[in-house]
Amino acid sequence: MVDISLPAPSTIDLRSRWRVPATIVPLALLAVVVVAVVFPSLLTGADPLAANPLAALQGPSGAHWFGTDQLGRDVFTRVVYGARYSLSIGAAATALSVLAGGIIGLVAGLAPRVVDELLSRALDVLSAFPEVLLALLFIAFTEPGTPSLILAIALAFAPRYGRIVRAQTLLVRRAGYVEQALTLGLSRARLAWRHILPNVLGPLPILATIGLGASIVNAAALSFLGMGPQPPSPEWGAMLAESRSYLRVAWWTAILPGLALTVTVVSLTAVGRRLQARFEGRH
Repeated sequence: MVDISLPAPSTIDLRSRWRVPATIVPLALLAVVVVAVVFPSLLTGADPLAANPLAALQGPSGAHWFGTDQLGRDVFTRVVYGARYSLSIGAAATALSVLAGGIIGLVAGLAPRVVDELLSRALDVLSAFPEVLLALLFIAFTEPGTPSLILAIALAFAPRYGRIVRAQTLLVRRAGYVEQALTLGLSRARLAWRHILPNVLGPLPILATIGLGASIVNAAALSFLGMGPQPPSPEWGAMLAESRSYLRVAWWTAILPGLALTVTVVSLTAVGRRLQARFEGRH
């Protein structure tokens, strides 16, 4: 008797089917966020700072998709324009932390043992502090505002990238082609620039994509505490801080900006994890 039953889909096939929406949906959401950052007028024609006390605390409707806040400002418009604040702060902080951590990790991996130990112990000490606490300590010695917020978050996340780059540098440094180049008389500076640096920097963009979400969350948390852009700036964390007194009577003023923050961070993390899986050959 011939078996004509169809074979059951394999686990690999099922995973492939799930990967398509799991990748496309976050990318589509991030595309909308990018449009909000670069061309916010395409999504809304209103002014995020325009107040109308007569329309204060109105619920979501056709005129105001996300409702209005306590001053009658359109919440949807403020969420759209707030993407520029939150993502710009997160991107700038991530870029600085990758740059600072990369330099420290590269120097530690190439320097003599004594210098490596000093830099490694310094990274360990900084890594022992929670990122938000370390950022708060930095801002305590400066002043609240966007520049201080960016530098604080960069300082808090730099040890993470520094340790990764150091470990990668030590791994590449022990490779056979590197030792052969040293034997042939290639200078350390040229060796680091031509052979070590390109191989060390490979995973950094992927890790930075994942870290960008964490930077945005920490920026929003510090802005919520009054350490970032000050009102009436439509930054997501500042919007959450302004709306906390009206949560019981106007839930949309806090829930919808918080939802925008959550969707953005989750999408960034999902895309970053997917890129990491492909980079490590687990796709």
